[in-house]
Amino acid sequence: MSMNRFTVEETNLLSIYHEGSKAQLIEDMTAALPYMDAGLRELAKRTLSKVGALTEAEYRELAVYPADEV
Repeated sequence: MSMNRFTVEETNLLSIYHEGSKAQLIEDMTAALPYMDAGLRELAKRTLSKVGALTEAEYRELAVYPADEV
């Protein structure tokens, strides 16, 4: 699979929640879902499904950086 399967919007969202492990990102983003507006929630759900399909190795290869380091 290509590592470019995430859209710019999805990558930006990942950068907000990316703090290390795949499990931590999924936990943090899932916890935030009730506080998101409908459009962002749909983006987050789509992003979570894509992240969930990644292996740990693929997740580690994602070019995603915490938002404060960009």
